[in-house]
Amino acid sequence: MRKKLSTYIREYRWSYLFAIASLIISVSLDMLAPILTMHIIDDVILGGNITVLPYLLGGILIVGVGRCIFQYTKEYTFDKVGSAIASDMRKNLFDHIQSLSSSFFDKTNTGELMARVKDDIDRIWNTLSYVSMLIIEVIFHTCVVLFCMYRLHAALAVLPTIAMILSAFIAVSMERHLGSIYEDISEENAVLNTVAEENIAGVRTVKAFAREKFEIQKFLSHNQRYYELNMKQSKVFVRYYPYLQIITKLLPMLMLLLGGRLVMEGTITLGVLGAFLEYSNNIIWPMEMLGWLSNDFSAGIASNKKLVKIYEQKPVITEVESPVILDSVQGRIEFSHVSFHKEDMHEILHDITFEAAPGSTIGIMGATGAGKTSVVQLLQRLYDATDGHILLDGIDIRQLSLKQLRSSISLVMQDVFLFSDTINENVKLGKKEYIDEAIVRKASKDAQASSFIERMPDAYETVIGERGVGLSGGQKQRISIARALAKHTPVLIMDDSTSALDMETEHEIQRTLNALPDTTKLIIAHRISAVRHADQILVLENGAIAERGTHDELLARKGLYYATYVSQYGNPSDTLIADAMLEKGGTCHNGN
Repeated sequence: MRKKLSTYIREYRWSYLFAIASLIISVSLDMLAPILTMHIIDDVILGGNITVLPYLLGGILIVGVGRCIFQYTKEYTFDKVGSAIASDMRKNLFDHIQSLSSSFFDKTNTGELMARVKDDIDRIWNTLSYVSMLIIEVIFHTCVVLFCMYRLHAALAVLPTIAMILSAFIAVSMERHLGSIYEDISEENAVLNTVAEENIAGVRTVKAFAREKFEIQKFLSHNQRYYELNMKQSKVFVRYYPYLQIITKLLPMLMLLLGGRLVMEGTITLGVLGAFLEYSNNIIWPMEMLGWLSNDFSAGIASNKKLVKIYEQKPVITEVESPVILDSVQGRIEFSHVSFHKEDMHEILHDITFEAAPGSTIGIMGATGAGKTSVVQLLQRLYDATDGHILLDGIDIRQLSLKQLRSSISLVMQDVFLFSDTINENVKLGKKEYIDEAIVRKASKDAQASSFIERMPDAYETVIGERGVGLSGGQKQRISIARALAKHTPVLIMDDSTSALDMETEHEIQRTLNALPDTTKLIIAHRISAVRHADQILVLENGAIAERGTHDELLARKGLYYATYVSQYGNPSDTLIADAMLEKGGTCHNGN
């Protein structure tokens, strides 16, 4: 749920009030200094009353020390509150992003989200701390200075009032022009982050295809666009800022000329003129700051608009108000006339119906794009079926809590993702609080991963690189399998997760899976050897079940499964050779 900026500010209102009180005291003390100067000139220098000098000098000392104390408490409190709000905003934004459904990530780049979580929050942080502090200080400082000036001499105070009105008009005009530019800068920053993130993550692919020059040019084109937008911002700033500079430079000079004439006419004293000159110098810095504050304030507003757009996205996959909580999950899976299509896409799955009893094994085969992985995504409710029902232990998965549903399923994905952490922590990922070292080692041994892990310098405490860089495809798959086995859930899904393994290793892992009688297994594969012993094999074609049955039944049918068998093992008439190869997990003839 999105919280408005005003809500965050209300939550820290007492800290803000303390900071504002410190600011008021600091500025008020600053305004006393010109009054003390006026008395030194009129009473001591011109009046010759030397007895009051120690008191006036003591007053200046107290003003200086007081300003130091309250300036410190003001800035520290604003910085602390701004940091706390930024931390809360970043946490809430990240929580919201995590709550969004897979369909959101299908159409949103990682670089854009990184820009929102980091750069845009940082700009808002700056706005809520340093910029907001200065805006409040400028407003209060200006009001007090003008009050003091009008109190000393109303006619002479008209000039700085006009100067402030002109400066404010210039600042507002500049902010209006900068607003749209900052939105464009924020968008281009997201694109630039995306390009950089994709190229750094895929640097090996870039090098393998000798695309360095092309990718560098692509990055440079976006970098140039980012540069041009920042130059556009600078041009707006440079166009308006000199006017503010002219006003701030002319004001003291005009005050001296007009005030000097009034002194010569005897309308005001020399001390009053001295105080006016100090006040005019005090009013210069707020006018100079107006340009910078408008600049930074516009950036913060633009960044907040980007966050609002993220918060406007709502999760498509949600829980019912009172979800069903099963005492224990047995692992019975039922797909009943399930069809599925994504937004603006053709139908991916059509009328899928099958049942897996607890502890049974379902093999799913089919050509690339046939819809195999979509079956898994629907079972985990990463997406919802557009038609039909999916049941777990007789309960529609839409009625179950997402936490119980997903924590009941161990998934070994086709695209293995390992975190930049130790092997031990990657294997524990499923249930870190329940998995001990013994479970990690047994799962690694069952996944045929312990042999290469224990040869590493730090064994299970070896830190692997981002996404498992430095490991082979087969090693990453085995660690991913170990992670799923360590989780020990009622349902285990293997999504083409042995494709990078040699035949002997795959065969050993198949033996491990067969030794899990209480675990319902869905095995998605291209190799016959991975699904041969399944209780039921589904062959998908164009999103529908084209064939179903056991290994022997499908071979006898001589359809798609038979054709796949022939392509991997040759003519099945030589059953002794083919069966021997299958039992060993191997291939013959034109192997896959």
